[in-house]
This record gives sequence, C-alpha cells and structure tokens, in this order.
Amino acid sequence: MWQAADKLRGSMDAAEYKHVVLGLVFLKYISDAFQERFEAIRKDADADPEDRDEYTAEGVFWVPKEARWPYLQSNAKQPTIGKTVDEAMEAIERENSSGNRSLRGVLPMNYARPALDKQRLGELIDIVGTIGLGDSENRSRDILGRVYEYFLGQFASAEGKKGGEFYTPRCVVRLLVEMIEPYKGRVYDPCCGSSGMFVQSEEFIRERGGKLGDLSIYGQESNSTTWKLAKMNLAIRGIEANLGPQNADTFRNDLHKDLKADFILANPPFNMSDWGGEGLREDVRWKYGVPPPRNANYAWIEHIIHHLAPGGVAGFVMSNGSMSSNSNGEGEIRKAIVQADLVDCMVALPGQLFYGSQIPVCLWFLSRDKRNGRCRDRHGEMLFIDARKMGHLVDRTHRELSSEEIAKIAATYHAWRGEVGSLRHVDQSGFCRSCAVTEVEENGFVLTPGTYVGAEDAAPDIEPFPERMRRLTKALEDEYTESASLENAIRNNMRELGYGK
Repeated sequence: MWQAADKLRGSMDAAEYKHVVLGLVFLKYISDAFQERFEAIRKDADADPEDRDEYTAEGVFWVPKEARWPYLQSNAKQPTIGKTVDEAMEAIERENSSGNRSLRGVLPMNYARPALDKQRLGELIDIVGTIGLGDSENRSRDILGRVYEYFLGQFASAEGKKGGEFYTPRCVVRLLVEMIEPYKGRVYDPCCGSSGMFVQSEEFIRERGGKLGDLSIYGQESNSTTWKLAKMNLAIRGIEANLGPQNADTFRNDLHKDLKADFILANPPFNMSDWGGEGLREDVRWKYGVPPPRNANYAWIEHIIHHLAPGGVAGFVMSNGSMSSNSNGEGEIRKAIVQADLVDCMVALPGQLFYGSQIPVCLWFLSRDKRNGRCRDRHGEMLFIDARKMGHLVDRTHRELSSEEIAKIAATYHAWRGEVGSLRHVDQSGFCRSCAVTEVEENGFVLTPGTYVGAEDAAPDIEPFPERMRRLTKALEDEYTESASLENAIRNNMRELGYGK
C-alpha cells in the first residue's frame, strides 16, 4: 500500500503528502465502521439505518451519504474528485463536532488544490478501497492501527529530523510504557505529537486484560498539523482524550493548569531555544530553579514535576546533556531535584533510535512517593541502567530495541522497585546498579549511568594456559609456513618475468 500510494507524491514533500494519504485512510476507516453498523441496523425492522443516534450510541462516527466510501470510489475517476473528497471531509467534521472525539478542525481539506494530481488521487482511492479497515474483524486485528503507525513511521523517516517532532519510535514508547505501567488513573503528555504514548498505554491495558476506560487521557500539542494527526490517531482507535480545543504552546498557554496526573509520558523537543523563557521567569512551575531562557530541557522537566500527582510516576525522553550539564543554572536545578528524592531511575539509550538524528538520548523516571504501597521503600536510592550497547540496525541509519531488550530493561526496573511478582534485584556490572543519593551527591549530581554501573565483567578465561600456548604456537608455525610458501611463489613469478635470481 505504501509503494502504491507513494506514486502520488510527485513533487510534494513528505510533510504535505502525509495528510493526503492519512486523510483518506481515516475516511475509509470510519466509512467501514459506519457501513457495518448500517447493515446491522437495516436487519432490524423497527430501526432506521439513517437515524444518527443509532450510530453515536455505539461510538460510531456518523458519516453522511456524500462522505461514504462507495460514493467516493464511484467518483474516483472524475476530474472533480478532489472537490468531492474535500466536501466529504467537511461533512464529517460538521456532523461529528462535539465531545472528546470531536473532529472539528481536524481533517485535511485541500484535495482540490491544482498541485495534487487528480488521476493519481483517484488511483489512490481505488487502492485504499481494496483494504478493509473499520469493520469488526479488522478492528480486532488493528489493521488500521498498523497501517497508520507504519505510515507515520515512513513519513517520519522521509521528513528526517522534522519527522521526529510528531513521531516517537515505537520501541522507545513501548519501553516507557512497560517501565511505568499506566494501568488506572490520569495519564498526561504535555507534548503529545501524534499521540503514540496514549495509543501504547491503551494497548498495554488491553494486553493485560484491563478496561480501556480505566485511563483518563490528557494531552497538549503546539503544532497545528501535528495536533490534527493526534486527534485522528486517537479517533481511529476509539480512544477518548482531552487534547484541548486547539493546538497550544504548553509553556505559554498550559491547557491543563490544574491537572495532577498519575502517569506522565513524554518526548519533549530537545534543546528548544525559543520557548518564551524570558517572559516566564516568575512562573509557579519553577519550584526547583528558573530554567535557562535559551534551553527548555529543564523547563520541561519542572513542568512535568509540577503536574505529577502525589503518588504519580513519570517517564520521559531527554537529551544526554540533561544528565550532566552545569551551564546556566541547570546543574543547580538538577541538584535540587535529586535532593528532593524525585529521581527514581536513569536509562542511557543507544544512538540512532530517532528518525533524522543519530544522537543518543536518555530516559528519566521520576517518582513523587518512593514509599508508596505498591513497591518497596526506595527512599534515598536511585537505579542506573546503561543500555547503550543494546539495539540492532534495521537500516543504515536507524536502530531499534528488540522486544527482549525492552523486557530486560523493564524487568530490571520492576525488580529494583520490589514490585509484587518481580525477581530480586541484583546489580550487574556494565548494565545496572542501585546507588544511594549520597553517592550521586559525591559525583556532583551527575546522572549519567556510565558513571555508576562500572565496566562490564570480562568473559571468564576457561582455556588452561598450557593448552592455549600449544594452540597459539601451532597457529604461529602455520603462519610461518604460509608466509614461506607465498614468498617462494612471488620469487618464481619474478624470475618468469626476467627479474631476480
């Protein structure tokens, strides 16, 4: 489907093309779900298949006649197909504009523009039309979710560094979710991108037999087009979320000022220089020190702490510099956070995990209450995990963590926390170590795992010395023999050419 759809792109860049394709995928999904419900209602003599309430009561989007996929596909070869798709999108937004699943201002409506090849648009509609997305069978297999996530990943790769603004690699999101295990309560992402954290949280609950309604989702996104992607990504999975009435800057316009979240998951943009710090010097969120005005890393960290509930936990991605930087007061803020005993765990990750950037990153895990009842009392302790040697290359520039590696890191954290059913924690040289906060103080409040976990133990030498000496001597004699043979061959060749004796 990707290869076929990619023919449409032509001169469009990935950022523009992304909305063309994902808009059609979304349209096909809700039309499939609508059509399945339509057929079920039609079998009931007492029900009207054109009664909007019959759909909304079941959580199905109401799709007007002019927006249903059969109508679009029947017009796919017409030169006016762009206008037809725009009108379909407009009708769907108009008819589904209330509640947390509102589509108001979300769907792309620029299919009629001259730059978009209408013949290829019609071909793409035919391609999308061959794939079932929204019926119950494919919903259970999450075909649409897989298509959507694959396309997001492909677009992120095509857009390079810019793509990372809306898409956090699945393996990184999965690791964050497996570590903090959001199971019940309020989950928050202050820079939610395309909502990958929320989708993975819901999958985590589903895999463990929990109820999807156990999580209340709150998010915010500053980029308008990315906010629309987030709304669409959640809508196709039937996930209700409060992402605010529109996109908004988290620092300058916090849409969830009074929120205290049980779980916070985030991948903030690294080293943001233009975040409005000069105008926010007196902000209530800066309890541990005023962040530098030209770098938002610690502003994000303090924003996350501010929104964390008394028993809450947070896991988020940060640039490696956040673990050791002392410039512009960052070291003092980190010192205050460590002394407040908020840092639970630090994980160093390998490079090349993110699209368009090969720099290595780290994960911070914060806990408001290290004495909570679910785990052992970890007051005054921190866990360091060095996972820099993990991961495997999936192409020349992109690395991923395997399921086994994710499970190992998460299990190490759960064991250290002393969770019920977990194994007993054991420090492992070169990989993980539990440290007292006092030791971190002795190291100048540096949080780099490599400072604490030490070097990996060398593999034991199990070959006895006499046997090894005999083996190496034999190998050396073989090399001498081979060298003499090659020397004789060279001399013979030189003589045949009239040189040498």
